[in-house]
Amino acid sequence: MNGTRVLIADDHEIFRLGLVKTLERDTGFVLVGQASDGKEALGLIQSLKPDIAVLDVSMPGMNGLDVGRALSAEDSQTALVFLTMHKELSYFNAAMDIGAQGYLLKDNASADLLSCLRMVVRGEQYISPTISHLLLERKKQAEALEDKFPALQRLSPAERRILRLMSDNLTCKEIADKLFLSVRTVENHRNHACQKLGMKGHNQLVRFVIENRSVL
Repeated sequence: MNGTRVLIADDHEIFRLGLVKTLERDTGFVLVGQASDGKEALGLIQSLKPDIAVLDVSMPGMNGLDVGRALSAEDSQTALVFLTMHKELSYFNAAMDIGAQGYLLKDNASADLLSCLRMVVRGEQYISPTISHLLLERKKQAEALEDKFPALQRLSPAERRILRLMSDNLTCKEIADKLFLSVRTVENHRNHACQKLGMKGHNQLVRFVIENRSVL
């Protein structure tokens, strides 16, 4: 099939079918699957491997964020776009932590879906304009943390990535397997980060990264 392959998951059938009709207006996109709950969506994404998955944040059983976390743990190459009614920073941060490339308010989804998908195809990030201020708030949180811990700016890209993975409660062995590194290398990066940040031991570092995972 030609075109960008898209899967749509939402438990409200009428709303989901509306998005399907919107998608069908652009021949650059091909619908490869639909799901009405998170578990079904995860299975379809794993088997069909669409280019983009459009996931409702609030689905029964396994919600969209849970699906995104599961895919992130598998290093899935499917780009994630989240549909939501939530305008709170906490939901936005959770989606961004997973690596969302789109965050689309349901109020404007029919009008904005194609623009969002086109931007994602170009490798850009799309945030619904009415909640774009959340991106600024997230940036302010990150700046405030760096003001409090200036040593964050001295962390190497490898050290910062390992801290982000630590915030997912992964062990050094799990991180090593994920990054194709030795456990000793991961431990060295972790210890260097700990020293730079002035943390007193591994447990304090773990608490720090979990508390600040959204802005690391």
